[in-house]
Amino acid sequence: MATTEKPVLSKYRDRMDKAVAALKEEFGSLRTGRASASLLDQVHVEAYGSSMPLNQVAAVSVPEARMLSVNVWDRGMVVSVEKAIRSAGLGLNPVVDGQNLRIPIPPLTEERRKDLAKIAGKYAEQQKIAVRNVRRDANDDLKKAEKDGVINQDEQKRMETEVQKMTDESIKRIDEALKTKEQEIMQV
Repeated sequence: MATTEKPVLSKYRDRMDKAVAALKEEFGSLRTGRASASLLDQVHVEAYGSSMPLNQVAAVSVPEARMLSVNVWDRGMVVSVEKAIRSAGLGLNPVVDGQNLRIPIPPLTEERRKDLAKIAGKYAEQQKIAVRNVRRDANDDLKKAEKDGVINQDEQKRMETEVQKMTDESIKRIDEALKTKEQEIMQV
């Protein structure tokens, strides 16, 4: 039978920090009215028989504040890249120019801003669930360690309190990031 090790709380803190970092990365792909190369990070292109991230078949640049430029490396992939961008649900319409695609960023309508704020809320809720799952794993490991006699009951309670503090802190950071992103989206 495997021996239970003393739980290390920093491992759970790292997992919670990764959830917050993942949220900020997802927020980067939400459009706020100005062009950003990370806007197309979530776009996948059907290429060479598989689905690949856009940045593996083309270079994305921002020549102006309201324009993205996508330079497709393989001439045969231009149509696939255009189709992937159109069907990504970002409300973008690329203009093909040889091996380049110019993508004007239209100003956001009030309705689209509200939709983006809802999407941001969904992303935040997914990461809150991830943080709570980390808390559950930590508490399960602490109970098992106490049951196996690796730590005593007082130590288990103290560590569970510490895990709860880490959880509250991570959820607070997620809420702050969401509030900032919503303000950024709703700003005209």
